[in-house]
Amino acid sequence: QVQLVESGGGLVQPGGSLRLSCAASESVFSVNAMGWYRQAPGKQRDLVAHITSRGVTNYADSVKGRFTISRDNAKNTVYLQMHSLKPEDTAAYYCNTMVIIAGSWLPSGSWGQGTQVTVSS
Repeated sequence: QVQLVESGGGLVQPGGSLRLSCAASESVFSVNAMGWYRQAPGKQRDLVAHITSRGVTNYADSVKGRFTISRDNAKNTVYLQMHSLKPEDTAAYYCNTMVIIAGSWLPSGSWGQGTQVTVSS
C-alpha cells in the first residue's frame, strides 16, 4: 500500500506561514485526488483542502484565501501552503488519497504519522 509521509510542520506565530509537504512512496498522484486533513486534540479529523488529478481544488471555509493546495506529480508530492496562520489552525495535519463516493470526497488510503502545526505567540 502507498506510504504517505507528511513534513513541514512546526511552531509559528500568529500571522506566520508554513508549507507542508506530503511525499508518496510511489506514483499515485497522477491518478488520484489528494487531500489535506487536520485534527486538533479532542476533535474529529476534518478535510482542509483537496486537489483532483486534474488540479481542481477545493477548501474548507475556514482556510479559504489563506491556504493553497498544490501537487507535483513528477515528485509524487502534494503541498499545503499556509499563510496568515491563526491559533485555531493548530492541529496535526495529515494527507491522504481520496475518492468520491455518493458525491462526497472521502479518504481512501492509510494515514501517515502527520505533521504538527502549532500557532502560538
